[in-house]
Parts: sequence; structure tokens; C-alpha cells
Amino acid sequence: MSSYFRPAVDAMQGYIPGEQPKPGTRILKLNTNENPYPPSPNAMAVLRNFDGELLRRYPHPYANAFREAIADVLEVPLDWIIVGNGSDEILNLLIRACAEADSRRVVYPTPTYVLYKTLAAIQPATVLEVPYGQNYQLPLDALLEAQGSVTFIASPNSPSGHLVSNDDLRRLAQGLSGVLVVDEAYVDFADDTALPLVSEFENVIVTRTLSKGYSLAGLRLGFGIAQPGLLSGLFKVKDSYNIDAIAAAMGAAAMMDQDYKNQCAERVKLSRQHLSQELQKLGFKVPPSQTNFLLVTPPRENAEDIYLALKARGILVRYFNHSGLEKQLRITVGTDEQNQTLIEALIDLI
Repeated sequence: MSSYFRPAVDAMQGYIPGEQPKPGTRILKLNTNENPYPPSPNAMAVLRNFDGELLRRYPHPYANAFREAIADVLEVPLDWIIVGNGSDEILNLLIRACAEADSRRVVYPTPTYVLYKTLAAIQPATVLEVPYGQNYQLPLDALLEAQGSVTFIASPNSPSGHLVSNDDLRRLAQGLSGVLVVDEAYVDFADDTALPLVSEFENVIVTRTLSKGYSLAGLRLGFGIAQPGLLSGLFKVKDSYNIDAIAAAMGAAAMMDQDYKNQCAERVKLSRQHLSQELQKLGFKVPPSQTNFLLVTPPRENAEDIYLALKARGILVRYFNHSGLEKQLRITVGTDEQNQTLIEALIDLI
């Protein structure tokens, strides 16, 4: 029988998320970079006291309660903000609005967030993947030569955890004729941000999520910041009411509670340092990370064997069976207690 789907959909491989255990399963989950601490108490109070009458009505089309909180905290104008169902939706809007096959291609350095490739395949849009240099040096010349209609730079990057310097990003923004997307999903655990570049360049958009630093991965809420001229096309493409009323209200409360978010992020960063030290004692290679995870190489480079052995013990970490990553594991930073459980399991295995 003939396919129901477009040829691009038939040919593509769908995005494969990290494994999610069934509810109630006793398992230590260190594979999808969730924050180990609960959401802001202020956000949870909004959920408990939410007025059901608001669910009868459509939400604000631009989630203005959340936008106003972002504008206040980050000190940017309201009309420089677009809100998405997770920052993934903003990435999707950018490809839908700016990229297509052949002449308007999507460009990014690899290895990086594999969803970029999936979203481009759905469009479909032509993709050019440019390998990172040694020690994840940004391949600036190759990226500039590619002249993508959309160029994605995850900073901090996943799965490597490294931060791209603002000097490199500035050179890209100056030399690209298309849109430069700086994906800052992990910025709350990093030492710097590319947000100042948005004021300097009309072709730069910075995207962020509440999934990591704010402990709201289950809420699906993110945003992008760019000059209004760039956002105008994205507003045309987005769904009419893409953010529900509960998410907008909880997101606003979480955004305004910066003290709580920062305290949790500092705890994660301290745990990251300690976990890195303990893994190095076991012989793992552990490059520096600006995220809430570590990309590590086991002493015998038997990453898949260790992944399977940990899974058998009820501990999930992430193994990527991709070229260049097959000897490495990505480990989410948990609480100190969770990290110690992992270390004790690794001592037995190694």
C-alpha cells in the first residue's frame, strides 16, 4: 500500500528521548538532565490555588503573565520575548519560518542536540553538520562559510557540557546573513550568557527553558529573546494559544523566584564538582562542564557495558551509540546522596 506520509517523514528517523521509567519504578534516574530539586514553592502554590474558571477560557495568546516576569527579571522589553511549549517549540518555529530544502539550510556544529536534525528533517530543510574541532573548538570558519539560514549553537552544549565564548558567537553573528540561534537550555549552571548579543545584533535569538534550572521539565515551558523584527515571523508561525494558563502562571511565579532557582543551581554546581572528582579517582576522564551533567569516558572505554550494568542495578545514565560518542557516558548530576549511590555502584563494577 502507498504511504500516508510525505517522503521526508518516511525517510527520517524520529527523535529518541532518554528512557523514562514507568511511574512507581524504583530507579535512580540520571539520564535526562532533570533538576534533582523540586520546583519553586511559589510556583507550586500557584498550582494548588489555581482558579478553575480560567480553564474555561482560552489563555492569553502570548502568555503575557510569563512574558512580563521574564521582562522584569532579565531587563528586556516585553516585545523582545516569545514564549514556547518548551524551548523546543521555539527551535521548531525558527526552522519552519526560516529554513527549507536546498537554498535555505540549517547549520550547526556536531556533536550537539540531535533534535536540530530531527526538526530540519520534518520541514524538510537541508542540513549541514560541521564537526567540532579538537577539545570542542568552535569551527568558526566552516560555519561562516556555510552561511546557514539558521545556525544553531548550543551553549552550554549537550552532550559535551562546554560553553562557547561570546567572542566566537559575536564573530558568527557579524558574519552570518541568516539567524544565529544560541540555545541556552543549561545557562543556569554556566558562568556566562550570550544574552547581551541580542541587543547588538538583529539576527541573534537566545532560547531558554524552565526544564533545567527551574525544575519544571514536566510543565513544558521555554522562551526566546530577540529583537522584534526577528520575532515577527515567529509569531506568524506559532499556534494561536500555544501556552496553557496553568503553565503561564506557574512559569511567572518560578521566574520571579530567582533566589530559590539560584540556590538550587549552586547546589547542583557544587555537586557537579564533587562528582567529577570522585569519577576521576576511579579513572574516568571528566572534562569540565558548564551544565548539570558530565560527559565522561570510563577507564576501559567500555561505556555501553557500564551503561547496561548500571541499568541492571536500577541506575539510568545516557549512552549515545553515535560516532565519536560510543566510548562515553552522559551522567546527570543528582543530589549528593544520589551521586554517592552511583559512585558506589561504579566502584563495584570497575
